[in-house]
Amino acid sequence: MIHVDAHHHLWDTAVRDYSWMDGPWADPIRGRFDLARYAEAVPARESVVVQAVMDEAETRELLAAPVAGVVGWTDLTAPDVAERLADLKAAGPLVGIRHLAQDEPDPGWLTRPSVVRGVAAVGAAGLVYDLLVKPPQAAAALDLARRLPEVSFVLDHAGKPDIAHGMWEPWAGWITDMAALPNVTVKLSGLVTEAAPDWKPADILPYARHVLAAFGASRTMYGSDWPVCTLAATPAQVTALVEEVVADDEAFEVMGGTARRVYGLS
Repeated sequence: MIHVDAHHHLWDTAVRDYSWMDGPWADPIRGRFDLARYAEAVPARESVVVQAVMDEAETRELLAAPVAGVVGWTDLTAPDVAERLADLKAAGPLVGIRHLAQDEPDPGWLTRPSVVRGVAAVGAAGLVYDLLVKPPQAAAALDLARRLPEVSFVLDHAGKPDIAHGMWEPWAGWITDMAALPNVTVKLSGLVTEAAPDWKPADILPYARHVLAAFGASRTMYGSDWPVCTLAATPAQVTALVEEVVADDEAFEVMGGTARRVYGLS
C-alpha cells in the first residue's frame, strides 16, 4: 500500500510552457494532468507534488492544491531568498525546494557561491532541498551535500543512472558516497524512464536494490513520478518494481514513513 507518494507532478501545458518537453517524445504527457487524474492512476493516501518549471507562479498554484506537501521553486540566487521562502511557506504546505539543476549548462551550478547560499537558506527555513541531477552533475551534488551538513537533501530518481546503456560505475560508487552522508535521503522513483523502452524488471531491479542497500529503508522513499512514468510504464508497474526489492519489514518506511519524517508531513 502506498501511504505517501513522495514524488508526482500536476500541470496543464495549455496554461504554461514546460520547456523540457522539447520534442514529440513528450506528446503523451502534454495536456491537463490534475489531481482527479492522479487519484485515478495512483492509489496513494497522501502525496507530495513536485515543481516542474522554474516559475514561482506554478509553485503558488501547487500550494493551493489539497496535497500533503509541495516541493516548489524559487530563485535560490536572489538576494532576498529568505524572504521569498517565508512568503511561500505562508501560502501553503511547502516542504521543500527544487531547481532543475540537470538542465543547467554548467555541471557545477550547484556549487556556485550564490546557489550554496540559497540552499543554506532553504535549510534555515526548515525546508528540504530536492536534488534533481544526472551523472554530469553528480560531483557537484555530492560536494553541496558535504558543504551543508545542516541541510536535509533528498536525491530525486536515484540520480538518474543511464540504465538504458547499462551504466553502473561511477553511479554505484557515487550512490554509496551519497548514502554515507546522514543528511541525504533518496527517492526510489523515475528509474523506468531511464531504462530502454523495452525494459524488463531485470534491467532495473539491480539499481533499485543498490539504492536500498546503500541508504536503508529509513532513508528511502517511494515516488511514482506520475505522469512522467507513463512514458515507460504504468503506475502499477512502478509500484511493483519497488515492492519487488522492499522487504515486508521495510515497506512501512519506504512507502510512507520516510517521506512523512523527512518532509515533516503532518
